[in-house]
Amino acid sequence: MRASANIGGHPIHPALIPFPIGLWVFSFVADLIFLWRGNPIWEEYIAFYTLLAGIIGAVLAAVFGMIDRLGMKETDAVPTANLHMGLNVVALLVFVVSFYLRTASGMHMTGGSFKIPFVLSLIGIILIAISGYLGGELVFRYGVGVEARPEGSPEA
Repeated sequence: MRASANIGGHPIHPALIPFPIGLWVFSFVADLIFLWRGNPIWEEYIAFYTLLAGIIGAVLAAVFGMIDRLGMKETDAVPTANLHMGLNVVALLVFVVSFYLRTASGMHMTGGSFKIPFVLSLIGIILIAISGYLGGELVFRYGVGVEARPEGSPEA
């Protein structure tokens, strides 16, 4: 079943998702380096801005994911697609809260503690790992975003 949002038959959503995933994972790695080395540049700049860039990238990917979901016919893949989408929305909200708690305004809510934003980022990483597995299920088990080829046609 071809993805509704595509360019030349290539689905857009799976092309965009590596960016927020990579940025969020790197943000978490920067948090770990901050905990290890104590250099505030890792937490205050690198983790902060990669977290923000991941949020922006995720919103963009979500737009195209929603277009694909709305274009799906009622199939066995729909419950998995709904769970994938729901986990991604929750993960995005978790990362947004983690980001907010790192801002000057948000730090007042935590007393300047780094622990809550750090734990939220860890929870977000776990959520996107589960959601990524479900995204793989959509493609490899249900063929979502994969255009069926006529029998006998050569593979590209």
